[in-house]
Amino acid sequence: MDFVSIAPWIVLAAAVCGLAFAAYKFFWVKSQPEGTKEMALIASKIRKGAMAYLKRQYKTVGVFFAVMVVIICVMAAFGLLTWFVPFAFLSGGFFSGLSGFIGMKIATYANSRTANGAKQGLNKGLKIAFSSGTVMGLTVVGLGLLDISVWFLILRAVLHDPNEIMSAMLTFGMGASSMALFARVGGGIFTKAADVGADLVGKVEAGIPEDDPRNPAVIADNVGDNVGDVAGMGADLYESYVGSVISTGALATAAQLGFEGIVVPMLIAAIGIISSIIGTFFVSTKEGASQKNLLGSLRRGTYIAAVLSAIASAVLIYVFLPENFGVFWAVISGLIAGVLIGFFTEYYTSDSYKPTQKLSASSETGSATIIINGIALGMNSTAIPVVIVGISILISFFAAGGGGFISNGDMLSFNMGLYGVGISAVGMLATLGITLATDAYGPVADNAGGIAEMAGLDEEVRNRTDALDSLGNTTAATGKGFAIGSAALTALALIVSYTDKIESIDEGVLQLSLKNPPVLIGLFVGAMLPFLFSAFTMQAVGRAAQKIVVEVRRQFREIKGLMQGKAEADYETCVDICTRSSLKEMILPASLGILVPIIVGLVLGVNGVVGMLAGALVSGFAIAIMMANSGGAWDNAKKYIEAGNFGGKGSENHKAAVVGDTVGDPFKDTSGPSVNILIKLLSMVSIVFAALTVKFNLIDIITNLIK
Repeated sequence: MDFVSIAPWIVLAAAVCGLAFAAYKFFWVKSQPEGTKEMALIASKIRKGAMAYLKRQYKTVGVFFAVMVVIICVMAAFGLLTWFVPFAFLSGGFFSGLSGFIGMKIATYANSRTANGAKQGLNKGLKIAFSSGTVMGLTVVGLGLLDISVWFLILRAVLHDPNEIMSAMLTFGMGASSMALFARVGGGIFTKAADVGADLVGKVEAGIPEDDPRNPAVIADNVGDNVGDVAGMGADLYESYVGSVISTGALATAAQLGFEGIVVPMLIAAIGIISSIIGTFFVSTKEGASQKNLLGSLRRGTYIAAVLSAIASAVLIYVFLPENFGVFWAVISGLIAGVLIGFFTEYYTSDSYKPTQKLSASSETGSATIIINGIALGMNSTAIPVVIVGISILISFFAAGGGGFISNGDMLSFNMGLYGVGISAVGMLATLGITLATDAYGPVADNAGGIAEMAGLDEEVRNRTDALDSLGNTTAATGKGFAIGSAALTALALIVSYTDKIESIDEGVLQLSLKNPPVLIGLFVGAMLPFLFSAFTMQAVGRAAQKIVVEVRRQFREIKGLMQGKAEADYETCVDICTRSSLKEMILPASLGILVPIIVGLVLGVNGVVGMLAGALVSGFAIAIMMANSGGAWDNAKKYIEAGNFGGKGSENHKAAVVGDTVGDPFKDTSGPSVNILIKLLSMVSIVFAALTVKFNLIDIITNLIK
């Protein structure tokens, strides 16, 4: 039996299974009762705001995609790209956006149903919220593998040569990365502008509870949870997932593994889908469960999925790569690295552990000390993930056969080692279906708490939704750490894919020495980019939040009876301000990731581009972890105080913690998670424009003139 020929069809079947299970969960969630009329009305306002934002965002992004397609078609007409690239670019962007759209759709249906389920018990609320997350997780991996398998089948029928096939497939990652960056940045600006504005005026100035219906920004805040933490995150992780699989397939051609090596990462991802579906059946809890019990119930599902995936991957690699079984240990290395990064992210951000508890204690001396200590916590938290990723790279490289390069400079061994590094990224993301489910359920639980508060449900219901929300903060932080870790390995694989593409165009053009000025300049430019990008996104949140603060203050001042609960706030104006501001503000930072690699390539040539990619990867990995963990710790420090510690709600400690949390909001939900997309988008754009950069660049013109 020709396993290689049927493998893409198996991958396609697994993708369909994932999408079918997601559809089943989608309709199961919708079949649950929505609660009272007031709960349904609040949920409809959130859903309407989220849909209105996404429609306007997709129109804006559509203009960008139209321009890029014209540019890519011109390059194809001049023979710099194949004619498959424009269509691959569009399909990557379309499926990335679609995965986020479907996730947002189910999240806005699940929020009120989760709140209503929490009236029956903690387990019912968990099941509805987690089922919503499952729809998101399996939609992302299902659409990702659907896109990959269909394109592979088409290209193999037309091109036949594995090098040409993977070279073409790499380019559709640019579409996914572009869509992901716009979705993550735009959604992140929306959600954090609303959140910061609502907290600063509502909690700190007016002294009213979180999600109080008197706060005009409260609906915008809940809308933001969906467009940023659900739609944005879905597009983000779709891009990570697809990028890891196709970049590893490209590395297989360099390692001379043929079609067997290309289909292995696809099949590992397919195994992960089935394992994730099985793992979802093991997620449940009991009434009165602690945060550790709740976290344990989610871990049980993810760990079972990981073990099943590992066992099946061993059989797979034995069948397809019997002479390179060491690749299996690269898969295990990636799985373990993902689990460890998740654990240490939880350690630094969960209020069950000392770092966040100590951060809460620093609120006793005011907001300045909690901000200082929160930044320090984030910086401290970068060390362990860097060590974990470093060890994982070494294990993966040597296990896959890279030792020959170290001992005698054998380039085939080097390429095998790099294939192992790529496989470890695939292993880390293999069970993304359930890992993302534990992450995406968090915004649903957050929305459920808001609806419970606005609808005036019993305090016991709010306590249950708060427990689910607090767990969501931890799983969200863990998910971000997981995404950042996988981004580092994927970006590394993409950099190697870029150098391989350059060598195939013009062998010998690469001179990757630190003594080469373009390389050195590129390193500096690349190291600076994540900082500049983060500055742009944080300033965008600040400007948008200022508009919300002014509007909320105006309504408190001008709407008579609002503070007494006798008049309704104008929620629509705040939603509209966030929508217009985020769509305007997302253009500059998103454009940075697309324009800079082209400019660097046209000025410094391919050597400068490699330096830029390396610099961005190293600094971006560290700053993304630092910002995500600082933000997560500030958020949970606030919730730890709200649980009755250090003075509880309304105390001076609480006000200091709220200020810390507002600083952390753009850290963890806008800038931090967007950086990991940036470092991959830089590589994707560089790969697409590789031929142009080789033929036309200023540094070569100057060098030739001097000669």
